[in-house]
Amino acid sequence: VQLQASGGGLVQAGDSLRLSCATSGRTFTSYSVGWFRQAPGNEREFVAAISWSGGSALYADPVKGRFTISKDNAKNTVYLQMNSLKPEDTGVYYCAAGPNFNTAVVVKSREYGYWGQGTLVTVSS
Repeated sequence: VQLQASGGGLVQAGDSLRLSCATSGRTFTSYSVGWFRQAPGNEREFVAAISWSGGSALYADPVKGRFTISKDNAKNTVYLQMNSLKPEDTGVYYCAAGPNFNTAVVVKSREYGYWGQGTLVTVSS
């Protein structure tokens, strides 16, 4: 599975961005897809994940109510709609494909076998 993240950019606090994760290769619908982010000097952290069917989703507490993950299996693409952005949302955002959806598993980056190259999101105050 190959993944390519896009849609990052420089925005002001309160603005919105939509990230896209285009996938190719093996059957897209077999994998959960997660978004992680990494700020300078910090470890990579879980942001959101969605099941292969799109019927289940999980969000990290800092983004609940502001971010929405969705997927379009026909386009083999997963989206992360980010609203009300804050400076602390700044970082490189990565999408990854991996485990069957399980709330205890999809939050762990080591459970994902396939990663995209990342897209930079910068939120200015």
